[in-house]
Amino acid sequence: MPKQTTEVDRLVGIRITALRKAKGLSQTALGNAVGVTFQQVQKYEKGQNRVGAGRLREIARLLEVPVSAFFEEPNDAAGRDDNVFGFLSTQGAVDILRAYVQIEDDQLRREVLAIVRSAARLSRSTGIANGSAD
Repeated sequence: MPKQTTEVDRLVGIRITALRKAKGLSQTALGNAVGVTFQQVQKYEKGQNRVGAGRLREIARLLEVPVSAFFEEPNDAAGRDDNVFGFLSTQGAVDILRAYVQIEDDQLRREVLAIVRSAARLSRSTGIANGSAD
């Protein structure tokens, strides 16, 4: 009987994706560093393939996190993974965070945050999704 992936495998994949992007690594670069193809990294990140213990340890080393970072419990009682890994897996989230951190003026940071919050409210109220209105 073939081994099947689990919800844990999916969550590990989400976290690999978020941490890889935060480091600015491509799937190809991560794959080359740990001795697999970028297609295999894709499968890990989608939770389609399990990551072996040794390979996960190597990925953690390259991403400069403890192996436990891939297994921390979700934040809410319903078991959803709404913590930083869930947010960082959103397209563009890492780019926005990198740019935000580069803003040195505290007042300007507050103003940027206010703009982003306003855009989020507008998006929710108008039903704009994926850059276009329905």
